Formats: sequence, structure tokens, C-alpha cells
Amino acid sequence: MQHAYTLIFIAVLTVSCKQQANKNEDNNSPASNLIKPYTPSDKILFDEIVAMDQEFFNAYNNCDLEKQASIYSDDIEFFHDQGGLMTSKEEILAGTKKFICDKVTRTLVEGSMEVYPINGYGAVEIGYHTFCNNREPDAPSHPSKFIIMWKKENNTWQITKVISLH
Repeated sequence: MQHAYTLIFIAVLTVSCKQQANKNEDNNSPASNLIKPYTPSDKILFDEIVAMDQEFFNAYNNCDLEKQASIYSDDIEFFHDQGGLMTSKEEILAGTKKFICDKVTRTLVEGSMEVYPINGYGAVEIGYHTFCNNREPDAPSHPSKFIIMWKKENNTWQITKVISLH
């Protein structure tokens, strides 16, 4: 499992603070005609998930492992395109403490978040974020995509699945 943490740490360090525009974007491609600007179908749900995202990543950026633990579900599944699958909340938190705390800061890419209700379950959050290597704050950064599954039980939101793509 140490290998997975090392891969995640290396992946995060390869992405840093400065965002760069995608110069290869073709706004006249057939796919661009299918993609419409996002408007949440449920503004209240959207606002709840925005608040939960801020709460979780404030804890992440400030190494509040207790708060992170309270938001992660006990049956968390964390899929990382470079690090693989992790299913132990304790190991995820230990890796965060060792490789993230005081080393990395996450920033949500403004305007990138989309939230969709999942009937009888909760919601899915999709967006882009960047990670700043605090030791190399001027290194270029590229936004990476993420998907978070949020489950609402007893009026409490918890993260049950994360898909992190770089």
C-alpha cells in the first residue's frame, strides 16, 4: 500500500499552482455543440454539495484529519488513475498525513463544479481542481478532473467514492 501512496504523492507533486489555458481547444468540434453551459437542476442540492466540498477541502488543506475522517464514509472507495484503488479510510488518512499535510493545497477551478442528484442515494459532484505543491509554488499546474459520490443518511453527507483523474 505504501507504493500507492508514493504514486499519489508523485502525481500530486507533478501538478502545481499555476493554471494554464488549453490552447488546443477546438470550439467548432462536433462535441462542443453537444456540451451546454451547466445550470444545476436542484440549486439547493448544488449549494449543499458546494458547502460540503469547501468543508472537506478546507480540512484537507489544513490537515484536519479528524474532520476528513468524519466526512469520509467507513466504506470509502478511492480510485486514483495513477495510484489505483484504496478502500481503507485509515490508510487514506495516513497517506494524507504523510504526503499531503503542509505539502499540497487543493483549489477548486472556479465554475467547473457540476452536481447531479442520485435518487435515493445522494449526489454526484464532478469538477476540476488543481493542487499546489507548496514547496514549488511557481511550478505550472494543470487542472485535473474529479468525481465524488456523496451519500446522505440521517441528514449527514459523506463521501463514499472518489475518482481522481490527472
